[in-house]
Amino acid sequence: MTLIRTFAALLLSVLAAAPALAQDRRVPSSPAELRLSYAPIVQRVQPAVVNVYAAKMVQNHNPFLDDPIFRKFFGLQGGQQEQMQRSLGSGVMVDPSGLVVTNVHVIEGADEVKVSLSDKREFEAEIVLKDTRSDLAVLKLKNVKEKFPTLDFANSDELMVGDVVLAIGNPFGVGQTVTHGIISALARTQVGITDYQFFIQTDAPINPGNSGGALVDMTGRLAGINTAIYSRSGGSQGIGFAIPANMVRVVVASAKSGGKAVKRPWLGAKLQAVTPEIADSLGLRSPTGALVASVVPNSPAARAGLKASDLITAIDGQAVQDPNAFDYRFATRPLGGTADVEVQRAGKPVKLAMPLETAPDGGRNEIVISGRSPFQGARVANVSPALADELHLDADTEGVVIVEPGDGTAAANVGFQKGDIIMAVNNQRIAKTTELEKASRDAARVWRITLLRGGQQINVTLGG
Repeated sequence: MTLIRTFAALLLSVLAAAPALAQDRRVPSSPAELRLSYAPIVQRVQPAVVNVYAAKMVQNHNPFLDDPIFRKFFGLQGGQQEQMQRSLGSGVMVDPSGLVVTNVHVIEGADEVKVSLSDKREFEAEIVLKDTRSDLAVLKLKNVKEKFPTLDFANSDELMVGDVVLAIGNPFGVGQTVTHGIISALARTQVGITDYQFFIQTDAPINPGNSGGALVDMTGRLAGINTAIYSRSGGSQGIGFAIPANMVRVVVASAKSGGKAVKRPWLGAKLQAVTPEIADSLGLRSPTGALVASVVPNSPAARAGLKASDLITAIDGQAVQDPNAFDYRFATRPLGGTADVEVQRAGKPVKLAMPLETAPDGGRNEIVISGRSPFQGARVANVSPALADELHLDADTEGVVIVEPGDGTAAANVGFQKGDIIMAVNNQRIAKTTELEKASRDAARVWRITLLRGGQQINVTLGG
């Protein structure tokens, strides 16, 4: 009888506790709990978040101004009319000397850049470094002698989905604004914003003007730089993307060292995604990893022993889901030493020590074509491993590549694109920039051009 009573009492206690276990809610037990707030974090980090204003002069051509009668009647000057075009964004102070990190697209093409601090003071700034591959730029305040408040970098690899974060920036130019949310996803690799497809996704409201602003964790450290939103209306719809702090750290370190470009490790291999069909053929449970399609001779990958058909599954103990994830992980490794790369080869695990070295960049001989030809105004260069890596060309690509067609040039008007490989001009093989420059000086009524674009050979015939 006693045993039955004991069991009944235990059953009643479990049933009574079930709602509490399923939904643990309670009334605040003290006035202190009612005053819980993000304010201490905001007060600490807000002075390091700045507003960035960029301005550039653009030429507006009004066809009416070509008519002398129209100009005389209205008392206007002919020709091109200049207009100041302004853009705004946000930035983060990352060094007490006045270094600010922001997005490249915030200051792209700017003739003048100004930075406004949280205390309303404004400073002119110079562009120290632009890294279009990550969409990150570093500015330096001019003529300053004081020390500025900064944000420390978080280790973005330690972030977890569900972590609470704050977004601080200047949305729509209304002034510095703080919003909060959680990390919705990590390692977003199919966003299509920058070369390094590896983003933090957050539902903290981010709007135009927030670009370049801070995504801050609950310790007050910089978790990422807000860079883009997914929106059909132009406003926040709860899907924002930030560049992880570990990538920001690499770019800032290059700027501090005086570099004009970011130095990153070079793999020397072409990777491809694992499709469901490839996963089946390899006996994988899921289509993850980065499959090695080819390896450049004498590259770090070749010297480490990486082979075609190897499946890269991890780097330094961190899982690799796809080629974009590997590119990000590898690009954020410090130069010097090696990285531990885990691969599956013929179904067996293999560990490789990958040297962390920069790609060779000698012999570019970068020039601007000046001869009267379809190439006029284009900036071209001999393909080096570093340039091939920068332009996403196959690692073994050789020849002459268009680095930049130029705005309003003959090359741009013809339709040449960045990354086009010029193979032949009027049946003459082109292997060096000097050969293309010489060919462009020849007077020709017809130009027969063979180029390689996206792995596809294209033959073009143009009138002289």
